[in-house]
Amino acid sequence: MSDRESGSGSGGSARGEEPPSEAEMQRLLEHLEELEEFVDHPDERKKVQKAIHAAHRVPGVHAVENGIKRYTTRDMAEAFVGSILLSLPLLVEDGVFEIAEHFIEFAVRGVPIFLLSNVLFIGLFTTALLYWTDIRDVGVTDPLFGFVPRRLVGVLGISLLTATGLMIMWGRIFEGEPTTAEAVGRITVIWTAAAFGAALGDILPGESEGTDVTLENVDEIVGWRE
Repeated sequence: MSDRESGSGSGGSARGEEPPSEAEMQRLLEHLEELEEFVDHPDERKKVQKAIHAAHRVPGVHAVENGIKRYTTRDMAEAFVGSILLSLPLLVEDGVFEIAEHFIEFAVRGVPIFLLSNVLFIGLFTTALLYWTDIRDVGVTDPLFGFVPRRLVGVLGISLLTATGLMIMWGRIFEGEPTTAEAVGRITVIWTAAAFGAALGDILPGESEGTDVTLENVDEIVGWRE
């Protein structure tokens, strides 16, 4: 009788232990991320990354004021909505055609300098908006190939696909029988606004719930199963 009481008492105390606090989980994540940088063996690195992913799923870990750690499927949806909102006003403007022609006409030895400069500008200001402004503290976790931020790739890719799709669907890309270069130029004009909207749509709501988007769980996200 006493043994049972003793056993149940010890079990009750184990069950009654308080879960780790948010600050403790944040420190754990920091230690795991530091460990990931020092681990050289691929298998060991994968184990550390799985531990980081598991820690990210603990409720309350990401409730950090003004901070964003994960990149989720909901972030992608928010970027899509933001890119559409800022693209729509430009789709009906003929000034897009004039800007695209200007991009193509100014060339040095056949290279459209302004067109390439605009693409570079899109990448730079999107990066600055996501990571260099004080709108949100956006962290870089699980970068692609070890150095490419997933969020940046997602925002740029979603906004580019949105701009291209809307231009085709609304019949604006082939209006006036433009050359291939001019059609690309038109897309980049819309892409400029779409990328800005996608970045704002992603980071303004703050930390998002949903499935964390990584190379390891792509199959799970798109619904594939072995």
